[in-house]
Amino acid sequence: MKISSKIKRCELSPVRKFYPYEMAAVAKGLKVRHLNIGQPDIETPRAFFDAIANFSDRVVEYAPAPGVEVYVDAVREYYERMGCDITNDDILTTFGGSEALEIVMSCILEEGDEVLVPEPFYPNYTTFVNITGGKIRPIPTTAEEGYRFARREKIEPLINEHTRAILMTTPGNPTGVVLTREEMQLMADIAKEHDLFLISDEVYREIVYTGKMSTMLEIKDAEENIVIIDSVSKRFSATGSRVGALISRNKELMGEAMKLAQGRLCAATLDQVAAAALYNTLDESYYAAVREEYRRRRDATVEALSKIPGAEFTCPEGAFYLMVTLPVDDTEKLQFFLLEEFEDHGETVMFAPGDGFYSDPELGRNKVRIAYVTAPDDLTRAVELLGLGIQAYNAR
Repeated sequence: MKISSKIKRCELSPVRKFYPYEMAAVAKGLKVRHLNIGQPDIETPRAFFDAIANFSDRVVEYAPAPGVEVYVDAVREYYERMGCDITNDDILTTFGGSEALEIVMSCILEEGDEVLVPEPFYPNYTTFVNITGGKIRPIPTTAEEGYRFARREKIEPLINEHTRAILMTTPGNPTGVVLTREEMQLMADIAKEHDLFLISDEVYREIVYTGKMSTMLEIKDAEENIVIIDSVSKRFSATGSRVGALISRNKELMGEAMKLAQGRLCAATLDQVAAAALYNTLDESYYAAVREEYRRRRDATVEALSKIPGAEFTCPEGAFYLMVTLPVDDTEKLQFFLLEEFEDHGETVMFAPGDGFYSDPELGRNKVRIAYVTAPDDLTRAVELLGLGIQAYNAR
């Protein structure tokens, strides 16, 4: 029997593929500290669970394909509070940001089409693009330039007859880059001038350490081009709820996306009701407290990394990730070493090797992505283990 060539182009997640080796290390009695995955330990607000507990319908019915009304209203009102005038028809409820990405790629790409993506990028973007028959054309960036990509001279030479969209994350995963208002306008201008979709993944919107949070929906003169990917996962530390949204004022795109939404019937009813409660009960004080906690975690991580000889990185402006160049030949080999051969006082550490964040794995061979999503003391110890592990690996 034949397997699709499109799925063969896709790879397993570089963030999750070490799970069996982690379990083997745990079975040996090791404590594994985590820098590898964006799973915050901040408690999901109580409003989420209360909404489920108070759900009084006697049947958990199919939700409408566009989403439960209370959730869609909550998302619209959230954007209205940011000064963005959208309607419920501009919002399509999805299974997290991931399905929103899958839907939009299925709607806009054909075999051989290209999507420009700043590199390094979230590895699952490759899966969402490749499964359509399209491919990613990277916009190269470097740590030395702060991973900034919003430059005409970087982007326009890469646009050709196959280009259909630009996909970006702000705040950035894995770089922590946050676009300025001027950079946002430039990206919108480029997309409009070249008749491209501009897909802005904004799931980390509230986690910004300098300046104010913003959204590409604020840009008024490229409404047909702009597509927003959103989710409750990181905003409310509710990653397992799998509730997101695809948002665009482009009526044709949203009409086509509805075909896929109806085909998969609906997103989970109870999760949407609970997600709506989060939007409706939490205010700016919640976001401010979460932001400050992640700032503490970032600062602890940066301080600990600065003590590793040869480690190079740029301090992130937002989200809760940073890319680090390490003084080793291959960070995937280092990760296997840390899980299979290394320990310090019964502990070891995991990170996400950098090769999966680049279209050419060689570019990320000596890099890692670190997620600073646990308490500052835990992060300090995890980075200390990383430094000790590097010493042992290089000595070997």
